[in-house]
Amino acid sequence: MNILILGSGGREHSLAWAVLQNPKCDKLIVAPGNAGIAAIADCASLDINDGPEVVGFVDENNIDFVIIGPEAPLAAGVADDLRAAGILVFGPSKAAAALEASKAFTKEICAAAKAPTAAYGHFNDAASAHAYLAQHPAPIVIKADGLAAGKGVIIAQTDAEAAAAVDTMFDGTFGQAGAEVVIEEFMEGEEASFFVLCDGATVLPIGTAQDHKRVGDGDTGPNTGGMGAYSPAPVLTDAIAERALDEIIRPTMAEMAKRGTPYQGVLYAGLMIKDGAPRLVEYNARFGDPECQVLMMRLGAQAFDLLHAAAESRLGEMRVNWAEDHAVTVVMAARGYPGAYEKGSPITGLDRLPEDSSHMVFHAGTAEQDGQIVSAGGRVLNVTVRGDSLADAQAKAYRLVEAIDWPGGFYRRDIGWRALS
Repeated sequence: MNILILGSGGREHSLAWAVLQNPKCDKLIVAPGNAGIAAIADCASLDINDGPEVVGFVDENNIDFVIIGPEAPLAAGVADDLRAAGILVFGPSKAAAALEASKAFTKEICAAAKAPTAAYGHFNDAASAHAYLAQHPAPIVIKADGLAAGKGVIIAQTDAEAAAAVDTMFDGTFGQAGAEVVIEEFMEGEEASFFVLCDGATVLPIGTAQDHKRVGDGDTGPNTGGMGAYSPAPVLTDAIAERALDEIIRPTMAEMAKRGTPYQGVLYAGLMIKDGAPRLVEYNARFGDPECQVLMMRLGAQAFDLLHAAAESRLGEMRVNWAEDHAVTVVMAARGYPGAYEKGSPITGLDRLPEDSSHMVFHAGTAEQDGQIVSAGGRVLNVTVRGDSLADAQAKAYRLVEAIDWPGGFYRRDIGWRALS
């Protein structure tokens, strides 16, 4: 098969890496890709949010299957354009992707499906949001309703922080994503990520993970797109996962189908777990980043077969084969991230690192400049390792991190700490 993956980050590098291990893959193109992806696949310059342009590219290059990585093309309806053209695609429709694109829509679906989640208010102006805050003291969670690249969530520990967060949302900091705001109850517990594949009817769990959103060790500092992750997530036991399926995910899928917008793709459920009970924090309509990296490291070649089955509505015949292993990914980011950071700083030592089924450095924000790998984003590298235990995987990952020479970068030194402690 000729396969096209849309995206340019560490998530897409890990997807490409897994797909290439499957013998069904004859040719792989990633658009637009990055310097790391270019080492293993063809990269193409393409506006991945322009459905007609993507369809035209697919026709010209005899592509059999398209895998959509990031959320923006989903929200733009690229999957709809591909399906309308008769092209096999992995990724939900624009209507179904509203589970990520609109926090308020997700809350509406949860209410209809009776799925447990945080109490909330939905606001179109700062005045009404401030009035709500006056009745709901901190700690409280302020969210931009739309897509904000994983950064549109502020956990306010004081009333002053909450008020400032509302003003930040409505002053345009998050663009159109912050034109509407959802304010949620602060949920206590431990957060974990649950990934399932859906084909419109069948739901198939494919793994659990925990990521580290805060920029600093010990989960301190501002939220980021994610500074590292590990899989599996010990807090998400089989019993809790089954409860999440029964109480949250399957009712959500049933409600989506009932509305005429069946969900087909990967559904990422962020869960808050307390006393064995899961509650929904948020849905994402694509693989998390960097959680995808640890999932792909553990799934390997079978990942392609699972995604292909979801796209062809035959998940009912599939099963996931898990090894008794663990994976850790450590994000190396540009100094200053998630604030202002410089691009173009050189990275050396990558060519000396192992690249195999247990060790990979997935590129997230890199470019090649005069034969040299340089930084080209905030999150730049995802150092990803498998091990027999979480401690083993963590130790191996940090050995690789320390072998990379990048003065312009930094990383957290405690990925996996919560489970290991």
